Amino acid sequence: MVTRRDVARLAGTSEAMVSYVLNDGPRGVAPATRARIVAAIKELGYRPNAVARSLKTSRTMTLGLVVPDNSNPFFAELARAIEDVAFEAGYTLLLGNAMDNDEREATYIRILIDRQVDGLLVAPAHGAGSWVAELSGTTVPQLVLDRELDLPGAAHVLVDNEGGAYQATEHLLAHGLSRIGCIAGLEGIHPTVDRVAGWRRALTDAGQRPGDGLLVHAAFGRADGYRAGRALLAGPDRPEALFVASDEQALGVLRAAAELGLRVPQDLAICAFDGIEGSAYTVPALTTMRQPFERLGRSAVEWLLAKMADPGLPPTRISHGTTLVPRGSCGCPDPLGGDSAISAEDRLHQER
Repeated sequence: MVTRRDVARLAGTSEAMVSYVLNDGPRGVAPATRARIVAAIKELGYRPNAVARSLKTSRTMTLGLVVPDNSNPFFAELARAIEDVAFEAGYTLLLGNAMDNDEREATYIRILIDRQVDGLLVAPAHGAGSWVAELSGTTVPQLVLDRELDLPGAAHVLVDNEGGAYQATEHLLAHGLSRIGCIAGLEGIHPTVDRVAGWRRALTDAGQRPGDGLLVHAAFGRADGYRAGRALLAGPDRPEALFVASDEQALGVLRAAAELGLRVPQDLAICAFDGIEGSAYTVPALTTMRQPFERLGRSAVEWLLAKMADPGLPPTRISHGTTLVPRGSCGCPDPLGGDSAISAEDRLHQER
């Protein structure tokens, strides 16, 4: 195994100088000496011992992330955004998939703490779990994603769920639709509570009374959206439109509507929430409230890095807005490929 001594011998310098180059300090190294050391590192294929470095710097250069279900495209795209920003900063991201199981979620959090990650991000599956007390007793910088929890010392990064749901419902109302139902997430968790509140407020502001018969709660999944859609659309008093609290649920609703012989958007208009990549490729494409994945990931990682640099940094709540992406499922023009970003040249080619 190649060692620092080997690098120093080939470069004709001391091991301390090799260390200064590898760690970018604490002392400066003359450009010619640095060049010889870098050349020796490349020639020998030397790789620093990450464990030894972490013991010396008290950093493992890793971040931990726990999500409810990494097969859900929303969490997959959010994790990718976080990983990209962490990678830019020189950190490796360790991912734990809770599979919507509270015990598994708590186990992953304990494992990541034991692995001495430099920062921990958690998107809780159902809310506060048994791990909250455990996290309260650790000094690892921690941040909660997509939920709001009473977790002392933790920052929160999320979107304006109520505002986004309000805008989605308002958009459906602007199409002249009056009987607007809601397929929401599981009861009790903040994205659900806030999105239902936005739906109700938009209808109330429009002079309508949101009926409980038009509200169905289901998990954030395609199969759950399908079952909720069947339940809500099969009756004689079915809604004219639906605000669906996630794109994944909306995919299931599209299937339910097709099986019931309902045309989207002619018989049923739909506006969803999240803006995952797949929402552009349904037929018709989903109108949705797009979450800013890149900004969410960047806000989360940058706060953790700032907390590492300044342990006294107080916790904060960072909220981002969502963006309406109008497509065919609500009655708006359906862009080719479901994406209005398709260039005019591509559109002309496809029309031929």
